[in-house]
Amino acid sequence: MPCRPGCVALLTMLVLAMLAAPTAAQTLRIGMKAAVDGSDPHQSYSPNRNVQMQVYESLIFQDETLRPIPGLAESWRLVDDNTWEFRLRDGVRFHDGTLLTIADIAFSLRRAQAATGLRTYGPALRAITGVETVDARTLLIRTASPTPMITAYLTSLMIVSANAAADAGEEDFNGGRAAIGTGPYRWARFNQGSDVVLERAPHHWAPAEPWQRVIYRFIPNDSARVAALLAGDVEVIDAVPPALYARIRADARSRLVTATSAFNNYMFIDSHRDPSPFVTGADGQPLVPNPLRDRRVRQALSLALNRVALAERAMEGGAEPSGQIAPPGFIGHDPDRPLPAYDPARARALLAEAGYPQGFNLTIHCTSNRFAGDARTCQAIGQMLAAVGIRTQVEALPTAVFFRRAAFGGPDRVPEFSVSLSMFATTTGVATEGMNSLLRSWNPALGHGASNRGRYSDAALDALLATAETELDDRRRDAATLGAVRRAMDEAAIVPVFFVQSAWGMTRGLTLVPRGDQYTMATGIRRAPQ
Repeated sequence: MPCRPGCVALLTMLVLAMLAAPTAAQTLRIGMKAAVDGSDPHQSYSPNRNVQMQVYESLIFQDETLRPIPGLAESWRLVDDNTWEFRLRDGVRFHDGTLLTIADIAFSLRRAQAATGLRTYGPALRAITGVETVDARTLLIRTASPTPMITAYLTSLMIVSANAAADAGEEDFNGGRAAIGTGPYRWARFNQGSDVVLERAPHHWAPAEPWQRVIYRFIPNDSARVAALLAGDVEVIDAVPPALYARIRADARSRLVTATSAFNNYMFIDSHRDPSPFVTGADGQPLVPNPLRDRRVRQALSLALNRVALAERAMEGGAEPSGQIAPPGFIGHDPDRPLPAYDPARARALLAEAGYPQGFNLTIHCTSNRFAGDARTCQAIGQMLAAVGIRTQVEALPTAVFFRRAAFGGPDRVPEFSVSLSMFATTTGVATEGMNSLLRSWNPALGHGASNRGRYSDAALDALLATAETELDDRRRDAATLGAVRRAMDEAAIVPVFFVQSAWGMTRGLTLVPRGDQYTMATGIRRAPQ
């Protein structure tokens, strides 16, 4: 019986739907709070790296607690104190079909070491002096001194094609000629500040990813991001604020995944200047000497904080109280170190012992829009400090203004603040890397103290960090690392407050592996087993 015109139309629609269904099912749409503003893999910025790590790959990958695992290098070993041997995977190809060579690795290292600007991986790669070829799949990396943490540092070095990236600038990586990696995805579209589209790469050494296409949409407004998930406009969203957890949990079509991140919210303390600009006496005049240079005063700041209340109330359950650099499970976490006590009476006694029985005036600065609860936390901390006699004013600033005023640029460009609240996490997940940046005595020639806004300096801490970064014996290096953590915390070099919690919303039927760096990577998202 011949098919009527209407029947033909219906069959055509069914065929088209059947053809389109697999493609739609293989598309993953992710709503991100932060926008990707560049695609050069040798410029360091977390939102950019979140996407780049699926296009470009490193010799060493990281697990969910940022510990090193095999990547483009399937194995490695220490040859001598200053030489490491790496064995490459067989048959790794770039997106254009060309084979990965050791020349590409050497080129990528030189390019990353030479990168300029505020956000580079140069400090992590400073110790490497050269790359040598043993055979097509074996290379040697030489260092200027023993560098036991080289496997952690190399996680930051993404490998680019030497032919494609020669003399390349930012515009060449923004979907241009240099945008060629070895990762499971390749750039399909890059709309700066709007969205990024990735497509499954035709050549990859690992089993094919389930997603043919991945779309990252940038949705900075928290409520709009949650609404997009619940409306089905995206399948996954990141940075869910605690106040919106209930909305996701209450909807039968969605689920929430939370985990403790490596992002540590802490007090940065000006322990260098006399006087400090926002520390005054009862008469409003600058205090000399600066009270913050006294360890007892810094310890009093810590004792005044009810970290549990800050995590549960100010952060609405979206944080875990912190008393050290790294969270549990990360390199450099001290499992034997208890959470700092909340002891206002002891705080007042220490202030009196230091010569400030009536306290002093202090203005603390923080961000107002970096993460949900930042300004609220700052206000609560101000009240806690006031309760022990430190008359505190709070100034919450937009992120752009805060970091401009907090910028540290050497002896002639010091931060404006006396005490500020900031957040830090290392890309390697190693506690000593964070301390080298935040607390090691400032030395631009060696790359030490690059983010040391308080210009803290302690010879004992410097010595422990020097041992931790050069000691090849695992046991002695771990002891030096924990010694550095304990020293920094006992001296209240900075005052950790809490680790910010990561939270993702997703449609039911999907699974996600939480990462300590808070990245939302398609490579960690799968359909749940039926």
